Amino acid sequence: MKAWKILVAAAVLGMASASTAALAARTDIVVGVVLEPPHLDPTAGAAAAIDEVVYANVFEGLTRITDRGEVAPALAESWTVSDDGKVYTFKLHTGVKFHDGTDFGADDVKFTLDRARAADSTNANKGIFEVIDTVEAVDPATVKVTLKHSEGLFLYNMGLGDAVIVAPESAAGNKEKPVGTGPFKFQNWARGSSITLVKADGYWGDPVALDRIEFRVIPDAAAAVPALLSGDVQAFPNAPVGDALDQLKADPDLKVVIGTTEGETLLSINNKKPPFDKLAVRQAIASAIDRKAVIDAASNGLGQPIGSHMSPSNPAYVDLTGVYPHDIEKAKAYLKEAGLENGFSATLKLPPVAYARDGGQVIASELREIGINLEIIPVEWADWLSKVFTDKDYDLTIVSHTEANDIDIYSRPGYYFQYENPQFNKLMQELSVTDDEAKRKDILVEAQKILAHDVPAVFLFELPKIGVWNAKVEGMWENSPIQANDMTKVKWAD
Repeated sequence: MKAWKILVAAAVLGMASASTAALAARTDIVVGVVLEPPHLDPTAGAAAAIDEVVYANVFEGLTRITDRGEVAPALAESWTVSDDGKVYTFKLHTGVKFHDGTDFGADDVKFTLDRARAADSTNANKGIFEVIDTVEAVDPATVKVTLKHSEGLFLYNMGLGDAVIVAPESAAGNKEKPVGTGPFKFQNWARGSSITLVKADGYWGDPVALDRIEFRVIPDAAAAVPALLSGDVQAFPNAPVGDALDQLKADPDLKVVIGTTEGETLLSINNKKPPFDKLAVRQAIASAIDRKAVIDAASNGLGQPIGSHMSPSNPAYVDLTGVYPHDIEKAKAYLKEAGLENGFSATLKLPPVAYARDGGQVIASELREIGINLEIIPVEWADWLSKVFTDKDYDLTIVSHTEANDIDIYSRPGYYFQYENPQFNKLMQELSVTDDEAKRKDILVEAQKILAHDVPAVFLFELPKIGVWNAKVEGMWENSPIQANDMTKVKWAD
């Protein structure tokens, strides 16, 4: 009898243990991403795919940008600003370590900021550091940054991926094996397939719920939709859903969230390459394009049309979509003005994202109506970055610029648009030294109008964020104020 009782007790205990295990929340997640990053150092590359993996997860800055687009403390627990807006004194968290065990301190901040603004800097957003005059490590927990002039966006810019803090001991290897101070550390990169992060021991900040994150590269709807429906992928922050959006919405195990991004989606133009160096040609292209048709094909009809390089959520946004309305006859007249009434041929290089490939087909068809015959050339992301973005070897391309407050890219020397307008450049200079919000808005309005008229790119739509994840997953960002998949608050519901 006693033996029987022991067996029953053991069985009950075993079932209880199994039940407890079954009820325990998961601590791992597979996250789908469309593009594989070219490398993993956000301070040395322009690709949004880098920040989508490592921002806030592996690397941290003095400040950070929240899911609402607000500036919050990060490695700097607090700061003070001088009355003239030129001197920022940051008080740093203590006891912070990099993932390789080295200590974080003021010297690392100085190294990072000096490196980013150096003459040989490879930082893709080097311009945001040019305002810095000096960086002083006052003591191990205090940094004083003196600016050449006041800059209203300085704290915001210090929260971008370009400004995350790196250590001199590991900075050179961050492209392949990133070493940061974040709650997750790099574990493995299976090229062409996935990047895996795991929870970092002894993290200085708020604890995270996940032990393991696998960012799996899934470039198209044909693979993404089955992976989500089967549960093989539990979250896809920017899902390529094709025509399966309604199917995904109908699945009770999934949550579909339509959010916003800062992604101005453009038909980018090589402004120095004939015949695109003629304003009338660019005006013809803009007039030939029906934004609604492109939006329907490229974004499930969810994109918001734009007429210049500004998010509709920005207080300074102006609706300039009517500057060049869809008008085929007017487009043909512009081509005749340019001496090209018989049309011409060109290339359209399309990166692998769905909005580019799908939208490109529509645009090629629309331009054919006015005699512009486009050869569509699909390119992989690494080739787009090297040949289009860096080498400027292209006629036309389609891409979404997902950085916030980046209208200044049209003033950057050597930028891939190859657009030059001294009046626009002057406005950007004025913007950089203006703190008054009303004056900043006036400058931004005028800048938008110049771009809308000059058509350095055809402004198509603001990229929507179609997020799909398991209904039990909590803490995913619904909107994308910056290019990030911040997993620090993500957890499975109990």
